Amino acid sequence: MKRPHHKGRELLPLSVIHAAQAGDAEATEQILRYYGGYINKLCTRKLYDAGGLPHECLDEYMKRRLEIKLIQAIVTTS
Repeated sequence: MKRPHHKGRELLPLSVIHAAQAGDAEATEQILRYYGGYINKLCTRKLYDAGGLPHECLDEYMKRRLEIKLIQAIVTTS
């Protein structure tokens, strides 16, 4: 059977989501990896140095906060 796709990307199996809700750490890690690129994109900031040149940086604090929010949403949706 063909796996479902959305915008060219394979969706997470429902079994992984259910396993994460049940407390499986590996399933939770798999979900975090799946959404990692999106979280990184949301947390990328443009900073300017003393010369006025822009630099793209990843806001690690915001990334951790979003990951924690995602884990809380997984755990509380039982």
